Formats: sequence, C-alpha cells, structure tokens
Amino acid sequence: MAIEEIAQNALKALLYEVVTNPKPGLVDPVDVGSHPDMNVYMFIDSSLSLGKYFVQAAEIGFNFAGQDLRQMFELLRQAGIKAEKAMFAATNNVNTHKGAVFSLGLFVCASSYCQKHGGNEFEIIQMMTKGLVKHDLGKKSETAGERQFLQYGKGGVRAEAEVGYPLVRDVALPFLAQISGDLNTRLLDTLMKIVSEIEDSNLIKRAGNIEVIDWAHKQAQKYLSLGGYGTQAGKQFMLELNRIFKEKNYSLGGSADLLIITIFMGLQRGMI
Repeated sequence: MAIEEIAQNALKALLYEVVTNPKPGLVDPVDVGSHPDMNVYMFIDSSLSLGKYFVQAAEIGFNFAGQDLRQMFELLRQAGIKAEKAMFAATNNVNTHKGAVFSLGLFVCASSYCQKHGGNEFEIIQMMTKGLVKHDLGKKSETAGERQFLQYGKGGVRAEAEVGYPLVRDVALPFLAQISGDLNTRLLDTLMKIVSEIEDSNLIKRAGNIEVIDWAHKQAQKYLSLGGYGTQAGKQFMLELNRIFKEKNYSLGGSADLLIITIFMGLQRGMI
C-alpha cells in the first residue's frame, strides 16, 4: 500500500466519522449535537486542512531508519504542531480534530512504518509513545487532559497510546469486523460499542463528574442489547439518547476519536 493510499484512508476516516448519524451529542449532517459552534461543513474543511499532514506522517513512518521509535514520534509531533495550526486556521480557532491529529497521526505513521519494516501498528505505537504520560502529564494543569490527570489520575489519550489503544485493538476493530448492515449502521454500532467501555475524557469534562461514565456505559449496553441501529427499538433508543445528550450538553469526543482510528484500521485491513 502506497503512502498516498494510507494518507487517503486517514482522510476518509475523518469524513466517514462526521457523516455517520445520529451520533449522541456529536456533529453530523443532520444536527450539530452539543456543539453549536460547529457544523458538518467545518468538519469537512478541518479534515481537508489535515491532508498534507497525513502524507507527512506516512512519510515519517516510511523513512524512519532509527532504532528508538520515540524519535519517530518526536518527528511526528513536530508535524502535528503545524497541522494543528492549519486546522485552527481552517475552523476559525474551533477545536474540531485536535484529538485526531494526535491519534490518527500516530496510526498513519505506524501503518506506514509497518509497510516497510513489518510489525503491528498497535505494538509500534506502544514503542513510539513509551513514557509519554510521565513525560507530558503530572507537572502542570494547562490542558483538560493535564487537569484530569491531576484530578482523577486518568492519563487520557496519552495513556491509551502508551498501552497501544487496547479498546480499538481488542474491542472496536474485532466488533466492526463481525457485524453486518449498511456502513452507517455498522459505524454507529461500533461507536456505541466503544462508548460501552471507554472512560471518555470529553464526557467527564462536559458533565463535570466521573459518575457520568457508568451511566454512559449502561446506555450504550442497552442500545446494543436492543440490536443496535438496524432494529426499530435500537433506532428509537438512539434518537432518544441523542436528545438527552443535547439537553445535558454532553459530548463523546473521546469516543469519536477512537471511532476515527477504528475506521482507519478497518479501511487499512479491508473490513470496510
């Protein structure tokens, strides 16, 4: 698979995620969820602004010849800082894809590295991000991630990366591989499978408490037990959940980021 194809799958993953609907509290073509400052067009603009970055991320992975993969991560991080600026320029300073710049960038870089050197993306990412939580968190509290680490001891997306995104590797990707239905249904059900197990840092931030996680797990489990979006009962439940999320101003930004990665890996492995 060529560098261009890997980068294109990353772009597809962003666009596939945003058009999947109805996602509780999240932006889609039908409504903006709990994000009045965003809309689907902004997400398209944001996605396209990252196209060059994904090519760069793939090139970094393909061309890296060193032994210490943390050096490859540093190169990616420098590209990511520029990509964030491009994203904010495209969205008038609205944070649409900051999480995806980090996580999807990692997967693009790791996938490209694997094309040349062999190996498994999830293991490569663990090597790239070894020691990241300790390095980045626990000293200051400027970002939401840093504050949550100090308040709840949660390492957020950095901790996910350090352990190789087990929720994607062991839960979401195998789930996507074995479910049927049209693509919108499969992606919605995969999102809710993620919600049923994730401690979504974005949801914690919106709710202002950690108890919301247990509630979200139960809602997602109920949706899946009803048969998901392919059933009338599942569809009705999802519409109701979307209403509740908007009413409470809840969002699932962390879950959406993991769905993006799952879509990317699904494309890479021919599941989609």
